[in-house]
Amino acid sequence: MSKKYEIERKFLVEFPDVSELDVKRRIGIIQTYLNSKDGTQRRVRSVDENGRVKYTYTEKVFLTPVTREENEYEISGEEYRSLLTQNRRDCPPVEKVRYCFDYHDQLFELDTYPFSDKLAIMELELGSPEQKIDFPKNVRVLREVSDDGRYSNSALAAAGAFPEQQIGD
Repeated sequence: MSKKYEIERKFLVEFPDVSELDVKRRIGIIQTYLNSKDGTQRRVRSVDENGRVKYTYTEKVFLTPVTREENEYEISGEEYRSLLTQNRRDCPPVEKVRYCFDYHDQLFELDTYPFSDKLAIMELELGSPEQKIDFPKNVRVLREVSDDGRYSNSALAAAGAFPEQQIGD
């Protein structure tokens, strides 16, 4: 397992017209969070790209809202199914479609969820937390949500909606 540091910022966006983006990859993801005792976030993913499915195991330690230490590696289908027995009961699996696209030498990831056709999450890995971001002109950024736990994948899955769409908020 190789350790790497990841600097990533997340933005709530209006669901864009995907056909207007320079999409390089479309990936179906089912992400299941696993029990953890030491504050490390553990998860497994089933990743379907063009009908080819692979499985990954990831451990993350959050250092700041935008910086984390990440260990990720590919696992077998058998290991994946075995690890699913350690799923967090308080958090249903996250299902999403991820669109990866380039804009001005930046690789964006747009995550769309089955519970919303109006909102999505757009992420960008950065070289430094202060790096200037050049946003695509055809994506309307509503606000940054990097440090808002309500927009984490696990929180979105548990709520089944974006905070803006929840009754009583």
